[in-house]
Amino acid sequence: MTDALELDTLWEDFHRVVNMTSSELATWLRVSEADEDTEPLPDHAGEPLGQHVLGILQKRRTDLTDDDIEVMYEVVDTVSAEADLENEPASDETRHRHRLMSLGHDPLKP
Repeated sequence: MTDALELDTLWEDFHRVVNMTSSELATWLRVSEADEDTEPLPDHAGEPLGQHVLGILQKRRTDLTDDDIEVMYEVVDTVSAEADLENEPASDETRHRHRLMSLGHDPLKP
């Protein structure tokens, strides 16, 4: 289990790298899964990891489970490794941007 100080740091890091609101992420997950004829149900849109991030965004820190904490570490590590948090992204990196958005990080958002 994670101690309180480590959890505080993780909570801050997670909310720093996940810069989309829960409604923005929910909308993105639905849009990214939609095709010409159908749109998935909101609770089933997107990859499981994106759905888990959405669930965490809707929780209080005291309600986190061990699975949530694992996902938070994974998201912080992935976004930190794949996103250039210091520089503007190139506009031609659409696929890369969409992958990060599925984790709740929009590189084009200030």
